[in-house]
Amino acid sequence: MKQFISVTARFDPDGNLLPLKIHWSDGRSFEIQKVMDVKYATSQKEGGVGLRYTCRIAGNQRYLFFDEKRWFVDSKA
Repeated sequence: MKQFISVTARFDPDGNLLPLKIHWSDGRSFEIQKVMDVKYATSQKEGGVGLRYTCRIAGNQRYLFFDEKRWFVDSKA
C-alpha cells in the first residue's frame, strides 16, 4: 500500500525541484545523500506516475516519487 510522506525540498534557480530529506510519520527522518536521476516514470510496486527521483538514502538506492503534489517512496528500488 502506498504511504505518502513529508519531504523537505527546494527549487533551484532553474525551477527544478530537489528533495533534500524524507520524514516518516513515525518521526524518523533521513537525509537524501544523492539524487542520481530524475525522470517521469510509473511506480511498478506502488502504482501511480510522476517524477521519479533515484536517490541514495541511508546508503541504499530508493525511488522517491512526486505524484500529484504528494511524495512517496517505492518499497525497494
